[in-house]
Amino acid sequence: MSARVRALSRDGRHRFSKEGTGEIRVLAGLGVEGDAHCGATVKHRSRVRQDPSQPNLRQVHLLPGEILDGLNAEGFDLGPGLLGENVLTEGVDLHALPCGTLLRVGEVLLALTGLRNPCSQIEKFRPGLLARVLERRPEGLVRRAGVMSVVLEGGAIRTGDAIVSVLPPLPHHPLERV
Repeated sequence: MSARVRALSRDGRHRFSKEGTGEIRVLAGLGVEGDAHCGATVKHRSRVRQDPSQPNLRQVHLLPGEILDGLNAEGFDLGPGLLGENVLTEGVDLHALPCGTLLRVGEVLLALTGLRNPCSQIEKFRPGLLARVLERRPEGLVRRAGVMSVVLEGGAIRTGDAIVSVLPPLPHHPLERV
């Protein structure tokens, strides 16, 4: 199966879930137009309290649809946008890609910056969900709540658009939480 966009979401307010839409406009260096996390500097509320001048490394949040499918098979009843992602994908293992991977998504070029760090809001949203997206393994914590990116080239992303990934030069560095 080729990689593609399954669903798109955005929300202009700082809420846990985002509303679905068939198309999003993405702005270079800023993020999803009309989304609360759009901007050159950090917009995540807890990070703004720490240092509002930090660069925004979380401009676009992507989540593999296969993770949503697996969670739904466990009874969590999750739909597109409910975990706060902007882009729900299918056919690409986002969590396995290294930091700096480029993703061409529709007209847009994104660069992966890191992993979403699941927080207690996920547990409040659906009890038991945090343990499923933040797994404790002998090798350490495994975060499965999506990846974050910055926008290198803006444009439109539509449901069904192809996703093409280009790995960065070696040596590759794994995604860390951002």
